[in-house]
Amino acid sequence: MPRANRFFLQGHVWHITHRCQQQFFFEFAPDRERWLFWLNEARKRYGLRVLNYTVTSNHIHLLVHDRGRGEIADSMQLIAGRTAQEYNQRKERRGAFWEDRYHATAVDCDGYLAECLVYIDMNMVRANVITHPADWPHCGYSDIHSARPQHRFIDVEALAALLGCSSAEQLREVHQLWVQTALSRGHNERDERWTKSLAVGSSGFVRRFQKDLGVMARYRKVLEEGDLYALRDPQCSYAVEAEVKAASTCPVRGKK
Repeated sequence: MPRANRFFLQGHVWHITHRCQQQFFFEFAPDRERWLFWLNEARKRYGLRVLNYTVTSNHIHLLVHDRGRGEIADSMQLIAGRTAQEYNQRKERRGAFWEDRYHATAVDCDGYLAECLVYIDMNMVRANVITHPADWPHCGYSDIHSARPQHRFIDVEALAALLGCSSAEQLREVHQLWVQTALSRGHNERDERWTKSLAVGSSGFVRRFQKDLGVMARYRKVLEEGDLYALRDPQCSYAVEAEVKAASTCPVRGKK
């Protein structure tokens, strides 16, 4: 299996995905909570700026803002390493816990960040496990809407600023609306552009990212669907590439 690519450029928002080794290692809540414990440790130790997350039964989604301190690499090493180590010790097992390296996709903040935010929120809805993100305790939706800031992993103020909201209160209002709109429209299909691309956003954003990668972007193809562009990772198949829905169906882009 090809290894996941990671091409970090400083200052971007990144959607990170990491999948377990073909097993449901996060099937039970205590195991998901241990991943969250180490996420919180990374936040405290390295200043990781968390914008959203979801822990499912066999993979995780994490939305973070890079501030150029190496905090993402340090944090992922800590979280992935300690989670695997603890699980193997508890279960008295050997072998790899994670399927491969984590994958990181740069996300354009101009409207597309809102779409990515909701895509992460809707993960367990897509899996038909819940009917609303608020029903899944191991995701960022309830964290964003929590009245207890001391228990939050998400930097709500930073997320609000990146989304162009004037306050955390406004963020919560529009976030609730975005999720409700996505639920009502039923656009809950998996979209590999958010999980297997190197960058997603406007044409200008993606092409600037491609240019900044230099020679590393030589054989990468830019896919276009409506007003959403994705810099393709050539190691990913994009099996549904011809069938992806037009970005114009997105209920959140351009609404703040």
